[in-house]
Amino acid sequence: MNNTLPDMRAIFEALPNPLFILNENNAIVLANGACEDFFQTSVSALQKHKLADLVSFGSPVVEAVDKVRLENGVVNEYAIAIGTPRFGGERVIDLQTTCIADSDGQVMVMLLRRSMAQKFDLQLSHRGAARSVSSMATMLAHEIKNPLSGIRGAAQLLEPSLDEADRALARLICDETERIRNLVDQMEVFSDERPLEKKPINIHVVLDRVKQLIAFGSDNGIVLREDYDPSLPPVSGNHDQLVQVFLNLAKNAVEAMTPTGGEIHLTTAFRPGMKLSVPGNSERVSLPLEVCVHDDGPGVSDDIRPHIFDPFITSKTQGKGLGLALVAKIVRDHGGVVECIDRPRGTTFRVLLPLQKQNEE
Repeated sequence: MNNTLPDMRAIFEALPNPLFILNENNAIVLANGACEDFFQTSVSALQKHKLADLVSFGSPVVEAVDKVRLENGVVNEYAIAIGTPRFGGERVIDLQTTCIADSDGQVMVMLLRRSMAQKFDLQLSHRGAARSVSSMATMLAHEIKNPLSGIRGAAQLLEPSLDEADRALARLICDETERIRNLVDQMEVFSDERPLEKKPINIHVVLDRVKQLIAFGSDNGIVLREDYDPSLPPVSGNHDQLVQVFLNLAKNAVEAMTPTGGEIHLTTAFRPGMKLSVPGNSERVSLPLEVCVHDDGPGVSDDIRPHIFDPFITSKTQGKGLGLALVAKIVRDHGGVVECIDRPRGTTFRVLLPLQKQNEE
């Protein structure tokens, strides 16, 4: 058996993700074969250019590279555009940058490609979905509830004077109007745009509450597992609403499992380099607090995943399609984002939240 390890250049070339190294002047000194495919040009051609030639003006990629040199650490950027018409066109990627030790300012940059569904701007799509539900809820509350009350009242007045067969129809009218009214009541939650009453929240206390509720409410062999970062700082938020977010996600995971059960894995992590662009704000907002709900169910179908946070989108036979839309609204109100990540086995819902601000303490 040959135990000889391959040289580092062979490992560098074998990596499936585009990877390149910059010198202290941000010139490209080394790139792997995946970079050739990504930028649609040869490595020798890339080595004639600087980083600024590969990205659009004002790209956060340059800022990330400068920051990693300043901090001598690791900086990640999430959902950013890279590329120019000359070099493969603009695409959305995740970015990982790190300093190379004892190299006089050299930085290694790795690009992580994102799927077509993930290329949508998370802030725009999920916030837009929540806002569309909010507008719809306001309209439903004012334009439907009052007529429903009149219809139900008229059916109740008519019922005593009807024969038995017609009474059944009158009762059906009452029951159906009541069902629609209950649905509108659920929708009214989305029209509440009052500022949140926030305070420092330990997200692990929230998740422990969710675990307790799921454990008491589920008897189909669901195993709950946790992997927490104990040093996670507090999030500025509303305890009850955050419980609602992760309870909805955990219930979805339970319902996705087979009748014989499955495993839900709750994880938390601190991602200091995680940033997103927010519409109306020129700065990229830091969202370092990550909470994930993983399950080993069948996953989300490709046709639903891009629209999973939109209202009335559901794969459940009896579902209303409002649970994840509510999750998107609450996370948006907390200044964060939520996304659905499909895995080879199961699904992950990832929530990114901002830190507790000093002036909120």
